[in-house]
Amino acid sequence: MSGRINRCIELLEQDQAIYYDGPHSGHVLTHAQGMIDAGTWADYVNVGMEHGAFDMSGLAEYMRGMVEAGPTRSGHRTPAVIVEAPVNGIDAAHVRTNAWQFRQILGRGVHGILLCQAESADAVRAFVESCRYPHNTLGVDPAIPSPLARMEGARRAAEGGTDAAGRKLIGVGTRGRGSESTAAPVWGLSTEEYMDRCDPWPLNPRGELLLGVKLESPEGVANCEEIIAVPGLGFAEIGPGDLSLSLGYRTIPPEPFPAEMQRARDRILAACRKSGVAFLQSCTPDNIVERIEEGVRVVAGHSEQAAARGRAHQKRTLPV
Repeated sequence: MSGRINRCIELLEQDQAIYYDGPHSGHVLTHAQGMIDAGTWADYVNVGMEHGAFDMSGLAEYMRGMVEAGPTRSGHRTPAVIVEAPVNGIDAAHVRTNAWQFRQILGRGVHGILLCQAESADAVRAFVESCRYPHNTLGVDPAIPSPLARMEGARRAAEGGTDAAGRKLIGVGTRGRGSESTAAPVWGLSTEEYMDRCDPWPLNPRGELLLGVKLESPEGVANCEEIIAVPGLGFAEIGPGDLSLSLGYRTIPPEPFPAEMQRARDRILAACRKSGVAFLQSCTPDNIVERIEEGVRVVAGHSEQAAARGRAHQKRTLPV
């Protein structure tokens, strides 16, 4: 068995590209489908709840089916499962008001969450904080008063602290105790182990939680450098569908993108490289090698053939 719960993190630590399958809407969330998807060719299964049904009972059954059909050939208990949450990451208020979604999703034992429509760094910090338990403090602003001091009314300074690179530090995690008893068995851990390891990677090197953001509006592109620098993110992507719609395109332009979209894509990729965050983009069998050489490390496109070519190009040794 692998020492990692999350196969995607194990691969990204090796600078290997990871490949996903799964629809953005209409995913079948049943025990039977979980058993089928446990044998997927992909490294993770995307479950679209931004536009698909917010079905927590179905998600729990789906994860149970994966566990029962496992382990995978790579030695992991299940493939990774990453859920697109319904909330828009427009600002911190939107995210904090809808943080219950992250608690519900994580409580079913998934391995990651994608925040769509991310438009500000404050929203993304709130996202990271909402997915963390408060006892996990790596990367948290050390200037925040202690719990005992806060019990007496002490408050964090409004501006917050920054790290050596000038990045604003995140606050204390806000995920509460209660769902660890349902999530931990999916990961094959005790509740105590789960609460320590369900923490964002690479912020926490031992963390098994992969958090991502989709930048799919003009505002998201404008703020992409600050957004992607937020501690706790593992991957980021351009959202060509919604971005093109906001630019006036009724249908999604095929690649090569129009000039303004290509500039946005290249800017987001550069920000990912600078911050050590994996960049997600759709790839085909014809361009997968070129995309890997550019720096793409999370591959959309739902193409088993593209995955086979990409894995061969990188001389991947971990079984699928």
